[in-house]
Amino acid sequence: MTDDLHTLTVSTARDLIRQKELSPLELTQACLRQIERMEPSLNAFITLAADPAVEQAKRAGATLVKTPPEELPPLFGIPFAAKDLYDTANLRTTGGAQFLADNVPSADAAVIARLRAAGMILLGKTNTHEIALGVTTVNPHYGATHNPWDLARIPGGSSGGSAAALAARMCPAALGTDTGGSIRIPSALCGTVGLKATYGRVSLRGVLPLSWNLDHAGPMTRSVRDAALMLQVMAGYDPQDPASVNAPLGDYLTDIEGGVRGWRVALAEGDFIRAADAEVLAAVREAARIFESLGANVETVETSWLHAAAQANGLMTQADAAAFHHERLTAHPEAFGEDVRRRLRQGAAFSSTDYSLARRTQTEMRRRLEHFFADYDLLLLPSAAVTAPPIEGPDAVAQAKLLTRFTAPFNLSGLPALSLPCGFDRRGLPIGLQIAAAPWQEAKILQAGHAYEAATAWHKRHPTPA
Repeated sequence: MTDDLHTLTVSTARDLIRQKELSPLELTQACLRQIERMEPSLNAFITLAADPAVEQAKRAGATLVKTPPEELPPLFGIPFAAKDLYDTANLRTTGGAQFLADNVPSADAAVIARLRAAGMILLGKTNTHEIALGVTTVNPHYGATHNPWDLARIPGGSSGGSAAALAARMCPAALGTDTGGSIRIPSALCGTVGLKATYGRVSLRGVLPLSWNLDHAGPMTRSVRDAALMLQVMAGYDPQDPASVNAPLGDYLTDIEGGVRGWRVALAEGDFIRAADAEVLAAVREAARIFESLGANVETVETSWLHAAAQANGLMTQADAAAFHHERLTAHPEAFGEDVRRRLRQGAAFSSTDYSLARRTQTEMRRRLEHFFADYDLLLLPSAAVTAPPIEGPDAVAQAKLLTRFTAPFNLSGLPALSLPCGFDRRGLPIGLQIAAAPWQEAKILQAGHAYEAATAWHKRHPTPA
């Protein structure tokens, strides 16, 4: 089993550690060995924290010997990786940007602090599209991250390093951020699981902003149960984060085995959805049939009105990013890569009228989706319209419009959405199913995702060598 420790899920590793059949050091070292094997071809990390991780794992091992299982923190001894937008004390946080190459925060981001308190061990910081403004993770300063399923293809973005590291079994869990789909897109393109919770559910304090109005932080894993375990620790009100909402927390694990019998499920249809590749559409329709076989009542629903939400989200993302980086872009435009500089300038060029109309679309879309989810428990649609495109292909600005098509509406509305594997195309590239629900219904989409995952085997496939 020693050779396969890096393939363990969070859930399995957690149980083995609690049973004292696996030590945090063994697991951490196994992940570091896999990183050493795979990193030269993938470039999933910007900064490794191998020595601190080993030291923390050794301390955890000493604690394990003398502590009853029931007294251990919930994710004790589990290694994880964090997208390089999260502040990490005494470990550099670059944001994938040249101008932050030497930035070493003095304190952890709120989520990093929560995960450390839960017993997790940080392996390092993963590569991202520069300042998170893009979906390819082709970074001009830190290199391109490659998709483990095909090294000539992108992993998606902007949390591409986290998704690639998960798919390649370099870590059992990772963190991403999501402004227009940046957790769910790479999860779909790399065949992993990614969750964007309701806006305000997970603290953004200590995370480099892209859009104050649309940013979300969330877990990325290899199973839905693992995402639930992560969210249980990550979620919660943070009075120091202006975007945090003091809403009652869910219990994401108690009912996760409850199934979807009798649930009302909408399958997205219409011209907006039919823009996806035929193989993607076929996989999502087959997923809907699986939900029917599990006892859900599935109805095809016209959802082309979501297109306006995607467009408004794209405008707001660029305008907000341009506002945040205004001084830097004005003084040092050369510090940005070409595609990001172009998108920032586009964002700065939008008028106040453009932005006001986008905000009005946001308000209208939230109300429309509120009514929609009064009639349905879930909405099923693709996570991405296509499977992983080649690295040498259309530029990052063109890719952003294509790949955020189905994810961006749920950033604009702030609704929870989950991506998980639902098939592969003829080239053997993963396809992602997206499940969305009403505000604060993370437990519901995790329960649904787990039911689908238990009825299929897509999540068990992995790129070789693992």
